[in-house]
Amino acid sequence: MFKRADVITVEISGYAFGGKGVAKIPTDDGDYVVFVDNAFPGQTVKARVAKKRKRFAEAKLIEVVERSPLEKESEFQEISGGPYIYVPIDEQEKAKQESTLEIYRRIGRIEDPTEIFDEFISSPEHFYYRNKMEYSFSSIEHDLKTGEELDDAFALGFKRRGTWWKVESLDKPSGMFDEQWETILIEIRELLKSTGLPAWHPPQKIGFFRHIVVRKSFHQDKLLLNFVTSSQDVEKFDSKFLVDFLKEKLGDRLAGVQHTVNDNVADRAKIENGQCELLFGEPVIVERLLGLDFEISMESFFQTNPKSAERLYNKALDYVFEEGLKPNDVVMDLFCGTGTIGQILTSRNADVKIIGVDIVEEAIDDARKNAERNGINGIDFYAADVGKFLKEYPHYKEKITTIILDPPRAGIAPKTLLKVIELGAKNIVYISCNPSTQARDTETLLKEGYKLEKMSLVDQFPHTGHIEAIAKYKKLK
Repeated sequence: MFKRADVITVEISGYAFGGKGVAKIPTDDGDYVVFVDNAFPGQTVKARVAKKRKRFAEAKLIEVVERSPLEKESEFQEISGGPYIYVPIDEQEKAKQESTLEIYRRIGRIEDPTEIFDEFISSPEHFYYRNKMEYSFSSIEHDLKTGEELDDAFALGFKRRGTWWKVESLDKPSGMFDEQWETILIEIRELLKSTGLPAWHPPQKIGFFRHIVVRKSFHQDKLLLNFVTSSQDVEKFDSKFLVDFLKEKLGDRLAGVQHTVNDNVADRAKIENGQCELLFGEPVIVERLLGLDFEISMESFFQTNPKSAERLYNKALDYVFEEGLKPNDVVMDLFCGTGTIGQILTSRNADVKIIGVDIVEEAIDDARKNAERNGINGIDFYAADVGKFLKEYPHYKEKITTIILDPPRAGIAPKTLLKVIELGAKNIVYISCNPSTQARDTETLLKEGYKLEKMSLVDQFPHTGHIEAIAKYKKLK
């Protein structure tokens, strides 16, 4: 057998929730199961064992040794963030649906999830759908042609799968983000290399160029760029030369260019103990969702696939309005983020009272600004921990018709979920970016007197293992 950290070669025969390929190794005691991240049935892969248990192991994909018969040739460069780009989209969706429904049966205790399954909602666009991308620099490059590790290099692209120090330079579009931008990224790499300033060396924590973060507005067809560097020899960085190059290449599509100096040793693109300077244009772009405009800065949270997000929000609001909302009914939007869904709800029914709660103050500030921008009244936003908010405002108990939940990937803390249940809302519409935590919370909701009436799946992230779910729960008494 093998032990933790061993590299093994296995054939993938199945697919489990979350983008895990399933390999089965025969033993005297039956099949030993190995779950491999980002693998797909029919592949033969090399993987490094991360965890080993008595009956199963978990492993990280290193490389695909042999492609699945289902995979097709692609014009795009495969990246670690899009491991299934060679798999036909219908096969991806089939695998996601079957594995996710199994989660509701196994974790959520739903005997037959197909009975409550409503529909699978595909992304309107399967390629070039992302509105944000982060590219990394490294002086350690994994050469895609030779497989060699090149030191003292100038790589710009994406981290090599399973590594934090090696970067695979992007030599052609990934199919995930803006085609024009990724086409000229090769030229940008050569331009920045010509400055003589080095790419970041992750192990040694030295170097100059660290990241490029790009945000896109589909509505405006504009790009907002942030170049993240260290302060090492920053006085030698000719930012005007870079801006002039970008203006020439992108023209009116260039909304703004920022330069962030970040000397934090953590390998993150955010501003940490540093400063940000606007080199050109504006620090924001505007995206439109379902007729409403939302101002987005480099640090704002916003749905990564806005066209698919429109379908997600429409489905969630269909569930909200199914029971019929009367004037002055209260809808509570918990974990509301920038208040997108509450504003869309109000635009569909202005007589409904909306209460939006989120712990991130910056998100609530953005929510208030966007509501003002869209001329929307009738929404009260609170920057507060959801659990504490519910404790401080007990008068809402039994007065809320519907609760909308959209928690982070970790789901809702058990104590907070019980406080939500105590509010006594007739309906709960639960949006989840991690159906496994929603399935876990489903078991609690069922025990506390709610029925899972229906649920839908939304493919916000084609070519990845991610899937989102919308579930509607109705109070039985």
